[in-house]
Amino acid sequence: MTAVTVLALLGAGGCTGSDDDPSEPSSTPVTMPATRPSAAGTTAGTTAGTAAGTGTVSEAPPPLRGGEILLGAKSRRGNATLPLAKKIGDGRLGVQVNCRGKGTLSVSVEPVGPSFSFECVAQDVRGTHNEIDLKRPTAEGTVRVTAPSAVTWALTVEQ
Repeated sequence: MTAVTVLALLGAGGCTGSDDDPSEPSSTPVTMPATRPSAAGTTAGTTAGTAAGTGTVSEAPPPLRGGEILLGAKSRRGNATLPLAKKIGDGRLGVQVNCRGKGTLSVSVEPVGPSFSFECVAQDVRGTHNEIDLKRPTAEGTVRVTAPSAVTWALTVEQ
């Protein structure tokens, strides 16, 4: 018998869980979702302490779901009010932000939401995303970012 066959047989006959004894741990790994539900039909997720080279503030974050980009902003500091390039439709509206620098960054997509705040740190690029499911289209929109001048950020709004 080859080593591969032996390993396959061991894997097939290995741990088998039983529903009869709840005190035994399950051999099936549990995977937590990357997003968590939050108020008003939104979802939010955070990536803290992003590894070097995986997050940046010099480029707008890539779209998470391959949607149409309504706004991309890169390497900004402090406060900004930015108009969306296109009309806001119905359905999912997502906002992604990466930041570096010590302070709290707040984002609001007006007039529809979402609005959220995020703590940025001096040493690492941190990222977050928020989504909201819109029931009807809106003609125009604006993204308002409030942040200390020491915070550099990049943002993408997609639908």
